Amino acid sequence: MRLVSNPVPTRNIPVVLTLLVALCAQVASATPFDLQQQPAPPPLKIITRAEREQLTAAHDEKARVKLTIELAEVHLTNIENQTAIQQYDGASREIGMYWALIEDLLGYMKTLGREGNRRRDLYKRLEMALRAHGPRLNSVRRTTPAEYAVWVKEVETFARDSRTEALNSFYGNTVIRDGPRKTADSKTADSKTSDTKEVKKPDQ
Repeated sequence: MRLVSNPVPTRNIPVVLTLLVALCAQVASATPFDLQQQPAPPPLKIITRAEREQLTAAHDEKARVKLTIELAEVHLTNIENQTAIQQYDGASREIGMYWALIEDLLGYMKTLGREGNRRRDLYKRLEMALRAHGPRLNSVRRTTPAEYAVWVKEVETFARDSRTEALNSFYGNTVIRDGPRKTADSKTADSKTSDTKEVKKPDQ
């Protein structure tokens, strides 16, 4: 008994191969691109229970502000250390805790009275701290992969805006206006007036 196999149609093979090659090329080129464009999850803004208890136990506003800044700087140092050893997930957790402390401090300071040198001194202390934090956050961002650096940039911008807010609060009630400025014409007129004033000598 002789078996006769049906011939495979060859006219569709080039079309199928072309589609398969195009599909494989698209998948190969798109997968790395998509992975690189996905940012890391946002850092969780958390204040630990131990830190919250310390802040609650602060005996006055000055102690509360000082302690908050110190705790934030501990997290900032941890961010730098974790980034240096390429532990970016750990650095992201520290960023969230730093962020939460500064945000909590701004909210707390808004509850204070608006008058008095004490409040202005507290805002000045915060402004000076954030001024020093800016270059450190910028340095961290420059050595952080793009998917994590996007959140470092967010915190860097937040710290800069918070510093501006602190400056505005510090100078809000203490700005001293200058007197009216003399224009160029008035200055010229003054100089001419002074030149025309001569001391008359007695006739000899």
